[in-house]
Amino acid sequence: MDHIEKTRRRVDVRRVDQCESMDDIFRHCLPAFGGAFLRRIYTILDQAVSMGCPMTMSIAGPVTVSGQHQAWLIPLLETGWIAYLSTTDAVCYHDGHRSLDAHKDGPVHEVPIWGDDGALRDEKTIRVTDMAFDEDVLLDQDRFLTAILQRPEFQRKMTGTELRNLLGAYYAAQEKQNGVPEGLLAACHRLSVPVFVGAPGDGSVFLNSMKLWAMKQAGLIDSYGFDLDLHAEVFEACAYHRWGLFENPVQALATFILGGGVPKNYNLQPEPALGQVLGIPNVRGYNFDVQIVTAPVTDGSLSSCPPAEAVTWGKVDKDTYLKTTESMQADYSMLMPFIVKGLLDNRAKYEARAREIGEETLFIEEPKARGYLRPREGYRLFEKRDRLCEQLYADVRDNKEWLLDTLQYPLARPPQ
Repeated sequence: MDHIEKTRRRVDVRRVDQCESMDDIFRHCLPAFGGAFLRRIYTILDQAVSMGCPMTMSIAGPVTVSGQHQAWLIPLLETGWIAYLSTTDAVCYHDGHRSLDAHKDGPVHEVPIWGDDGALRDEKTIRVTDMAFDEDVLLDQDRFLTAILQRPEFQRKMTGTELRNLLGAYYAAQEKQNGVPEGLLAACHRLSVPVFVGAPGDGSVFLNSMKLWAMKQAGLIDSYGFDLDLHAEVFEACAYHRWGLFENPVQALATFILGGGVPKNYNLQPEPALGQVLGIPNVRGYNFDVQIVTAPVTDGSLSSCPPAEAVTWGKVDKDTYLKTTESMQADYSMLMPFIVKGLLDNRAKYEARAREIGEETLFIEEPKARGYLRPREGYRLFEKRDRLCEQLYADVRDNKEWLLDTLQYPLARPPQ
């Protein structure tokens, strides 16, 4: 009975009109049910940030069409807490719409979800849930991307992170020229945050590359040299995971998963790639895993699988997951502005206190502040990619005997 009493958590709430911050609301006004899931997600994120843990993010869904990147994602990236992003080709494609010359006054408008889509088609209006834009926006975006992809710096084989970093520079120049707010790829270029896309062929950035390739194959243009190096891109993601586990002082990683699909899978695959496939010893999964997904866990998809299932694959650390993971079935667009605002308010509180008493005194008074007040310039991993990849190449060479032993299997012969 004494043990039960010690492990029980009292349901203790506070009136909302007594709360002075978003942090208070998350901790004291969400006692049960879905609210309790949200409270646990917020407090786990707070713990990961306080620990100074580098965080990766997986984002599925049209965050750039809807403007969510400017509402809460870029402010989160500017904290310096995020190591890299995993997302979709479509997110990168639609990120450019607001900077186009003919659409700089705002290409996206609201439409009813249950409206007349036939009428929208007749009007040449494209709908994404309740967001819409003219078909000309896509045609102009295609022309813009085609012009970029023909530039000399793109005429080589490169990883997708290189492609998106270069695109970010061009998007940023276009945004500056037309006086529009900074987009996602421009922000990632500025912050040197790598952007991974696990399914590059499933989106219109690559479709425009396909157009140029087809024109070359058909003899319509003399040359087109761009090509994606998927092997090097996956290896790069592994190199960043290795950095988080063995080189970064915290020697642990956190992941924040919004939506499922390929971005989620790509974000979780470095651990099995390093430990299971490359055989690198002592590789661990994420210490913190927080996800907000709409898929029900009973559908059997990777989108819905909770961190506990990922533990069985080694993708999440088995020794910490009971306390440092949570999965909530919800639409992240409903929750992220409040979660990010709460975390940013905490940082602002610590910054104000540091100005009063100095950082070192603050870190003694409130150890959590150290992780929150990491340098805003962040980890800038894209700038370190060559060095980090070379360190992983060295690990591969050191594991020569194990790797060579994996190359043989008694194959059954197919009929001739």
